[in-house]
Order: sequence, then C-alpha cells, then structure tokens
Amino acid sequence: MREGLENSLRNNPIEAARRRTRAPLRQRFYKLATVAADGEAFALRLDDKPVRTPAGRALVVPRRALAQSLAAEWNAQGETIDPATMPLTRLVNVIIDGVSDHAASVAAEVGNYLASDLLCYRAGSPRGLVERQKQHWDPILDWAREALDARLLLAEGVVHVPQPQGALAAVRAAIPNDPWRLGAVHSVTTLTGSALIALALAHGRLGADEAWQAAHVDEDWNMKEWGRDEIALARRAMRFAELQAAVTVLKSL
Repeated sequence: MREGLENSLRNNPIEAARRRTRAPLRQRFYKLATVAADGEAFALRLDDKPVRTPAGRALVVPRRALAQSLAAEWNAQGETIDPATMPLTRLVNVIIDGVSDHAASVAAEVGNYLASDLLCYRAGSPRGLVERQKQHWDPILDWAREALDARLLLAEGVVHVPQPQGALAAVRAAIPNDPWRLGAVHSVTTLTGSALIALALAHGRLGADEAWQAAHVDEDWNMKEWGRDEIALARRAMRFAELQAAVTVLKSL
C-alpha cells in the first residue's frame, strides 16, 4: 500500500511543483534579499525586485516572519544558488504552485496515509524495539484518541488491518483546510510516513525533534544493532531540514 501511495504522488500537482524546483544551479545574481509588504501579505524581493515561483506566480507569503525566514535563506547563498540548501523556498514554491489550487486532493492524500499509518503497525520482537515503538508512538495515538476522538487499531507485522471508518473520519477532520498549513502537513506526512505524526506536530502535541524520532524508531534501532549507515544519515539530515521548513511554516501561522 505504501508503494502504491508513493507511485501516485509522482503524478500529482505537488510532485509536479517539486519537479519544477529541480533546476540547474544558477549564479547568484542579487546582493540582498529583503521583505516588502504586499497588501496584507509579504513578498520576497531580491535587490528590491519581485521574485516568482517556478510556475511564474508571485512569491508572496501570509506572514512577515515567514518572509523573513525566506529572505535569510536567500541571503545565505554563496556564489551559486543551490536549491538543495533552500528547503523553505522549495516548500513555499510547492504550496503556491501545487497546493493552493488543489487543496482537496492534497488533503485526500494525507488522509490516505491514515489507512496504513506507520504508528499502527508494530513489531512483535525484539523486546527492545517493541518498547521503543510504544515509548514514541503510544503518546501520539493517545493524543488522537483524547483530542480527536479517534480510536485506531494496532496490528503486529505488515498485514493490513482496516481501521474503523469513524476513527478515520475523526482524524481526517483535523487535516487543515488552508493551503499553507495543509502544505506543511503534507510535507511532514510524506517525510515521516505518518499522517498522525504530521497532525500531532501541526496541533502542537509534538516538537520537530520528537516527530523525527518517532518517524525513525525502526531505523534507529537497526543502526544501534548493526551499525551506522553514513549515507542514510546524510540523506536523513537533508530530509530533517525539509521537516524544519514545514515547522517554520506552521509556526509562522
């Protein structure tokens, strides 16, 4: 089921917006990135010139703090502009180009993760891994039950267990409607493999570090038992930067 989800994401508006951000490196052509008010929103400016997304839309955000974080990311660039070091800009572009016009389908994708959410599929052994999963995952499920009135079922192993429709509906009702929060939640969901982690983060139940630890319980256990995988850790660091960008969006709102 997870593979099917990943395949479907390749052909959706968000993935199309992400692909447009993967351009060759450009020479830095500006001296200073700043923020300017644009009605009730805030625009990023490069040497006082407006910036556009890969789809040609104005790069305008709803909060000054978010625009200032964007400007800091652009000011941190060296002689070339490297999108790999600009996770917040990439996320904002995706929200403007890919989420704003397709909020319903994006929310549906987040909801689809709930049917096979990471937190509901538990190891039967070894005991140490079982306990770590309980430590990091049970509090999130408790939050879903208490705050959202969603009682989700647990399964041992990878065999799919259907969740109660009432529980799924209760959690789906907590998925944000506005494109900015929704785009951030979608990003965290795909990064962690868990809509529950993403929603707990968006609702203030988890911090960024807690969410990331919860998403990597199994991987951390394997590294503890079999040794560190430096390539995987480097990739994970880049993905954590993407999660932090999503947190920046959520906190700004």
